[in-house]
This record gives sequence, structure tokens and C-alpha cells, in this order.
Amino acid sequence: MATMDVIEIDNLRLRCIIGFSPHERKDKQDVIISLRIHTDMRRAGVSDNPDDTFNYRTVTKAIIGHVESSTYYLVEALAAAIARICVVDHGAPFVQVRVHKPGALRFADSVGVVIERTADDFTQ
Repeated sequence: MATMDVIEIDNLRLRCIIGFSPHERKDKQDVIISLRIHTDMRRAGVSDNPDDTFNYRTVTKAIIGHVESSTYYLVEALAAAIARICVVDHGAPFVQVRVHKPGALRFADSVGVVIERTADDFTQ
């Protein structure tokens, strides 16, 4: 992969139904999402024109809408859905998605996953 610039979005705090235990399926739980969206920002850096850059506000709104209305058994599936929004729906060349579930494990602040995806990961 060619060198890319990175948009960082840290600790987006959302709520959804997540987990497979009966008590986890009753109420929405907190999830914390961080993204590293790789894209080429050279043109925007020269033009200073918002039309020349990746619109992270639009992708973030799409993620919020999806997560807040979603139901998943696994954090892995939620992370993959978020990655799909970034690379398939919004054209990011590459994304790293981190999803953490606070309080999921006794004695730990949170448990989570980190995945990396490109659009090719969703064409199979």
C-alpha cells in the first residue's frame, strides 16, 4: 500500500445492543470506537478546499446512525460493519477500526478488537 495520510477519530462513545448473554441483550451498552482512516490529503493540503478532502463528519454520522440502531452478538461483527461503512460506502482506501466494550471483563477497563480493512475485504 502506498503511503497514505491518516484521519484519526478517537473514542467515539456510542450505545448499542451487543453481546450474546441474555442480560446483554436487554439494554444498550456502551461501546468506544476509534478510527484510523487512511486517505490521500495532498490535494486538500494545497487547495484548502473542503471539497478536496475526505469528509470525516459524513462518515462519522453514518457510523453513529448505524451503531445506535444496531444489534450485534460480537464486537468483531460491529467492527467489520463500521469498516464497511468507511471503505465501501465512503471510499476510504484503508481503515483501522478499534471497538472496545467497557466493563465486559471483570478486573479490566474494557475488552476490544482492532481490525484493518480495505474495500477488497468486502468483495468476496
